[in-house]
Amino acid sequence: MEEYLCVEDYDVVGLDMDHTLCRYHLKETSELIYKSSAKFLVEEKGYSEELLTSYDHEFSMRGLILECLQGNFLKLDKEGRILRASHGTRAMSRADVIEHYGPDMRWKHFESFSKTLISPPKFHFFDNFVEQSGALLCARIVDLMDKTGASDAKTYTFWKDVIAAVKHNYDPSSFKADRGGYFPALKRTPGKYLQAPTPLLTTWLSKLRRAGKVTVLLTSSHSDYCRLVASHTLGVDFENLFDVIISNALKPGFFSEKPICRPFLSLEQDVEGRALPELPGPGWYSQGNWTQLHSLLQRLTGKASPKDNGFWGPMFYDGGIADIDDSPPKETFFHAVMEQHASLVLPSVEVLASVPLNHKFPCTSARRSSSAKSCSNE
Repeated sequence: MEEYLCVEDYDVVGLDMDHTLCRYHLKETSELIYKSSAKFLVEEKGYSEELLTSYDHEFSMRGLILECLQGNFLKLDKEGRILRASHGTRAMSRADVIEHYGPDMRWKHFESFSKTLISPPKFHFFDNFVEQSGALLCARIVDLMDKTGASDAKTYTFWKDVIAAVKHNYDPSSFKADRGGYFPALKRTPGKYLQAPTPLLTTWLSKLRRAGKVTVLLTSSHSDYCRLVASHTLGVDFENLFDVIISNALKPGFFSEKPICRPFLSLEQDVEGRALPELPGPGWYSQGNWTQLHSLLQRLTGKASPKDNGFWGPMFYDGGIADIDDSPPKETFFHAVMEQHASLVLPSVEVLASVPLNHKFPCTSARRSSSAKSCSNE
């Protein structure tokens, strides 16, 4: 267990694009995501125009769990106890929660879910900024189905339509085709949704390369969208800041799939080409897997076991949340996940860029260990 994290110690620094190096105006982006999905459901799936009402920033938060068949939204503490619940957008009282989930108010799927963080078909974990808007959309659909009596014995079957809306708006081909509500709006007015370039970050990335670090940009976005976002937030010469750029990485499978199942593809003018048996050198590639990337990093660093940072990306702190019975705020399950899986938790990557490369940050694991020892000595 490492006590400190120091950028200078790494041979390879890998970074995500969205919400890490490239920041969004969250209010405007959340509204756009919601409106584009709601518009599809109204026009293509026949849902009520009531879905097109204004976006409610108070309802949506990361870390919500939707029970798809029941239409209930749950916020859990680190032990799986329900801190907040709603049926659609209607808040559930403590009595409602006890009636549905028992006197201990503990979610029955918590043990299995907390080990994998994988959402089976019957529930969904809203864990990122894009999906955050989808939580409100789903909640309002539940409200409408209750209002019109469209649900069958309190079983809700709208999830497949929500997935269709997501695919319509965010399928990689939609960017080039100017299809859906999201990509066309962002292409027309990128400054409305993307934050301005940050000289601090570009200077830091250049400093990393001068210090001999191999820099990697890894994103699940397709190359054309990546090019638009990165050029706006990092500058038109952003490609010069990285040794390797990988788009359409299809995380998290990138880190677990075998090369034969997830090969790297060549990329020419944002069109994916042939499968590559190995990466020939620095450049921009599509899809891929960790095994082949690691092999390239070995060659670029000249080390059999180059030390990488695990590819920093967005981890979203949502703070404490008041319990249903109005007791003091508790640590949420989402917060606990972040503490468990992240070596370092910072408000933004700019914090890294604002200090020398040899600055030592206390790791979250070290802080947890120190806190536990302190408590045991009291």
